[in-house]
Amino acid sequence: MLAWMRSFGPVQRVGIEATGTYGAGLLRYLQKASVEVLEVTTPDKSDRRKRGKNDDLDAQNAAHAAFTGRRTVPPKSRDGMIEALRVLKACRKTAVAARRVALQMIQNTVVSAPDDLRDQLRKLTRMELIRTLAAWRPDMTDFRNVASAYRITLRSLARRYLELHDEIGDLDSMIGAIFDDLAPDLVAQNCIGHESAAQLLLTAGDNSERLHSEASFAALCGVNPVPASSGKTTRHHLNRGGDRAANSALHIIAIGRLRTEPRTKAYVAKRIAEGHSKLEAIRCVKRYIAREVFSLISQRRREINQHPVAA
Repeated sequence: MLAWMRSFGPVQRVGIEATGTYGAGLLRYLQKASVEVLEVTTPDKSDRRKRGKNDDLDAQNAAHAAFTGRRTVPPKSRDGMIEALRVLKACRKTAVAARRVALQMIQNTVVSAPDDLRDQLRKLTRMELIRTLAAWRPDMTDFRNVASAYRITLRSLARRYLELHDEIGDLDSMIGAIFDDLAPDLVAQNCIGHESAAQLLLTAGDNSERLHSEASFAALCGVNPVPASSGKTTRHHLNRGGDRAANSALHIIAIGRLRTEPRTKAYVAKRIAEGHSKLEAIRCVKRYIAREVFSLISQRRREINQHPVAA
């Protein structure tokens, strides 16, 4: 494909959709070939309504977007520790969901089990129940019997739960080690936990230098003020764009600080006294937190570039 494009002349830049999924391999190949790559974002909805949608039109729209520089952003490099953090977190998320399903099935199965089994298990705590069931040795050849089938099922679910529990523990250790190398100062801040910090790091990406300022990071997180003035009325409204997961992480941090930090309480009270609503005041707090987070991420990136972390 690259040779075909170069047959028409020098290739200035290439626009790719979905560089984090289906376009990831193509992105890596073109970057190795020293071709400038831009990620094409959401297509123009009005144009799509007029012209319709198919692969040819999507390719043309992506090419026009890359040529004009509209609806494009520099793609994430996805070649550093943040990408490692992303895949580990995705794995952990599915393991947690599967563990929760296994626990729910154990509880539902115990409720409908024969009376003699239910009486043995109903007073046990959760982990006592799990370990008791996992230690059972039912007759695996007697699966046609209802009581034996319940025992086999409960043991299988309990062992599945324990395996997932150990897997989550291993993943937590790996994720914690990445945080120790990648962002120790970030998680040391008030009300910034590992989950919120991880999401903000994933939003920034391995090549956070693609974000030219803290204002661009705030816009990426959807916490920058959007003008909504009319006539003599000057106001701003909520930005519903940006990475909503990062916006949620900033909101969690803001609520935590509002409850525990006197400085944040005083700032929100001042804003409310000026006539702003509480939600508007919290939105301002989220903007300041975005500035703080971007400063910490940029500082740590400079330190890593100067002194690379040893594997």
